[in-house]
Parts: sequence; C-alpha cells; structure tokens
Amino acid sequence: MKIAQIAPLAESVPPRLYGGTERVVSYLTEELVRLGHDVTLFASADSETSAQLVACAPRALRLDPGLAEPLAHYAVMLERVRQRAAEFDVLHFHIEGLHLPLFRGFAEKALTTVHGRLDLPGTTALYREFPDMPLVSISDSQRRPIPDAYWVRTVHHGLPREVCPFNPGLKALNPAAAGPYLAFLGRVSPEKGLDRAIEVARRAALRLRIAAKVDREDERYFRNRIVPMLDDSEIQFSGEVGEGDKPGFLGNAGALLFLIDWPEPFGLAMIEAMSCGTPVIAARRGAVPEIVEDGVTGFIVDSIDEAVAAVPRALALDRRRVRARFEERFSAERMARDYLSVYRALGLRRASPRAA
Repeated sequence: MKIAQIAPLAESVPPRLYGGTERVVSYLTEELVRLGHDVTLFASADSETSAQLVACAPRALRLDPGLAEPLAHYAVMLERVRQRAAEFDVLHFHIEGLHLPLFRGFAEKALTTVHGRLDLPGTTALYREFPDMPLVSISDSQRRPIPDAYWVRTVHHGLPREVCPFNPGLKALNPAAAGPYLAFLGRVSPEKGLDRAIEVARRAALRLRIAAKVDREDERYFRNRIVPMLDDSEIQFSGEVGEGDKPGFLGNAGALLFLIDWPEPFGLAMIEAMSCGTPVIAARRGAVPEIVEDGVTGFIVDSIDEAVAAVPRALALDRRRVRARFEERFSAERMARDYLSVYRALGLRRASPRAA
C-alpha cells in the first residue's frame, strides 16, 4: 500500500527527548516500511526515517526558539499533503482535528488517530461537525466523552521489542547494588502525579528517580509544588531523558509509578516499562485498566495508601512474565497490523460504497 503518515511538527520523528505522539508515529512508520509498504512521512526536517521524508518545517517547532507562528508550518504541511493526496491509498493523520475541514473531500481514505484527551471544551463540537471522517482511538476509555463519533477501531500503541529490552532488574544483574528504586517518567504537571509519586516513595522508604520534562506553562507548578519536595538525596530529579537512556532508567527500576489524576488516553510510559520487565503501579484513571493487568504487569490503585501497599507486591512480580505480556499485547508489529486492517477496511468501503 502507499501510505502517508502526517505527524505533528512540535517534535521530530522520533523526538530527541520527550514526545509521545511523534514516537508512536515513528514506530508505526518504521514497522510499515519493514512490512513492505511504501510510506511517506510528512514531518519536521530533523526527523529520521526509512520512509520517504517530506520536510514541512526546518526543525521540531518546540526546539525553535525564534518561532513566532507555528500554524504557518502546519498550513504548509497540509498544502503539501493535499497536493499529493491522490498518490496515496491512505492518508493517516496524527494532528488531532486540524486537517478535518481541508480533507473532508478525501474522507474515504483520510484516517485520523486521536492522540489527545476528548473531555475539553469544544472538542465534542469539533468531531461532531465531521461525522463522515473516520477516527481511531488509542484506548476505549478515550472515546467516552464522544461515544457517537465515527470511531472505526481502537488501536493500542506498540513499540519495537528492542527499544526497551528486557532487564531482569538491578539486583539480579548486580547483587551488590543498592536497593531497588522507583521511577517516574513523563511530564511535570499537576495531572501527571509527580507529587503523589514522591509521597509514595517516601512512605515506602525507597529512592525515587525522576526523568521528566517541564513545559513553560508548568514552570510555576514545578517551582512552587515540586522543588520544595526535592529536599533529600532519596528523591533524584534528572530532567528529560533521551531514547538511549530510557532502557537503563526504566529497566533497573523496581517499579514505575504512574499515579495520574486525569483521563489519560493511553500512557506510553507504562508499556515502555513493561517492555523492560518493570511492573507499573498506576492510578485507576483513563486507559490504565486497559493497559495494566492487575497482579500480572503491575497493580491498579485507588489511593496513595493502596499505592504504598502495592510497592512490595510489585517488586515481587515475575519480570519475565511482565515482558511476555508486553510482547503479546504491545509490540510495534501488532500495532502496525491493526492499522493495516483499518486501512484495508477503508479501501473496501471505497470499492463498495454500500458497505460503508
């Protein structure tokens, strides 16, 4: 198939540091190429891919300090996709709803994966305005605010098996190493639960290592709420980590703390940890119950007290079984094959309009 992948421009594909959507687009693109498909990636010029790259911005927009108008680059990208739309069997968009008005005439082959939350004001009106544009959700829970949108499938994220290789754990690799630590990976913001992770680690008497990005809009929260909690050597904040550092950071952890307080659409950090064999202690919010198998790949909790109690049980889980469940449920190959089935279904609808 000839497939266009249209990525956000905020980060490169894959991103240098933090970036969930662009990372997933990279994994999907590379796996589709590996499976023999002709893929064109519309992304920033600093992206790296085995597909054909169409550069739509000189560099990732978040890393361009002189950028004043990001929408200008998106307008350029959408025009480049529109000019070439007839070449492709599928136009797969990952930019939320920005493209919907321009590509309504291509609804029969324009697929949109919705990566963000749908409970924010105005979102319902957007997707209800375009009931003919097929959508993919990244979890069933993501759909709840707009259950009547044109959902064609849920496709959970996946990642290549080698990105975060299995790690039996720091103590297994080196019995003389210090005791296990807990990990926090993601973004510093109130809904991501770093303050709760710090409390759990302290009450569990374990170190917490924090690899997290601080966006400009969250700097005040970071200074006022988080920095005062970083007052002892057991809580270690190291900022963002790149792809190469993530396997060691997650793989050597006893467990990942994912104590969110928002309707998380997926939570890529959870499957990155599972890929290493590291169990996840996660709050029962958003997609968590779809991703974490309670008592197998981690524990789902409803309070700080439950999270603290889950720590020793998580450390005792079979890390090989955690990895095995990752391979069964969250590989990049499974994700790509799921998307291919959606692409083919769109093709069948074009060939037989009555089946739509």
